[in-house]
Amino acid sequence: MRFEKWQALGNDYLIIETAELPFALTAGRIRRICDPHMGIGADGILLLAPPSQAEFVADLRIFNPDGSEAELSGNGAREAIMYLRHRGFTDSDVFSIHTPAGAIKPRITGPDTCAVDMGRASTVSPDFPGGPPDGRGLLEVDGQTWGFRHVSIGNPQCAIRADALDSLDLPAIGPAIEHDDRFPRRTNVSWYTELEPGLIRARIFERGVGETLSSGTGATGAAVAYHLDGGPPAVGVELDGGRLDVLLSPDLDVNLTGWARPVYRGELSDDFQKELDETE
Repeated sequence: MRFEKWQALGNDYLIIETAELPFALTAGRIRRICDPHMGIGADGILLLAPPSQAEFVADLRIFNPDGSEAELSGNGAREAIMYLRHRGFTDSDVFSIHTPAGAIKPRITGPDTCAVDMGRASTVSPDFPGGPPDGRGLLEVDGQTWGFRHVSIGNPQCAIRADALDSLDLPAIGPAIEHDDRFPRRTNVSWYTELEPGLIRARIFERGVGETLSSGTGATGAAVAYHLDGGPPAVGVELDGGRLDVLLSPDLDVNLTGWARPVYRGELSDDFQKELDETE
């Protein structure tokens, strides 16, 4: 099985085309492949298939390292987009790919950059059933009360404004929020603070992953919450892995701009592929 490893702001994925898969991509196999010691190591897998409809260049599925499937990933989507362009699937600067969250429409802006129409964000979704129209709520974790705003951008986000980001122990407090009963499919979590008008810093705890250097949809969730609290529609988001830029329309249509780069190509050894064949 051949693959490529890509990264965007330190968020790394393995890109696999379905024609290269000699087995079903089960949760157990995904965990083995993404394991940094027993496998290749990655924040997830991007599986590209021939397009299900003529209007798309490809169909994209995104898997977390715990074996669960994500509806969308901003960084993963950019990696898949630049891979498709680099590998000659299209020579157009503007095209569409299909994801479980719907169509996403990128515009290539440079050798390793693109702007992605991520669709419309909303504070109301089935991922926060019974939540108020503004998506607001309160969480109590380790004796501390957090005010949050639910944002759906193809996947669920829980955005929390906080002042002292560096002192937060995300591995300790993130799981309780991810698995809160109010989020039936779990949730991603972003903590953010304003650095200056139009510029925020965010730290991300991803569903099924844990703390990550960056997340495109996590940055988007934080930017939407910041904007709804009075921030401008153009928001720069500084993450531990680098910067993403989010532009919001009055209806919360999201345009996300950033880079993605290849790391290496590889092929599974016969021994490891045999181990995967024997993994459920």
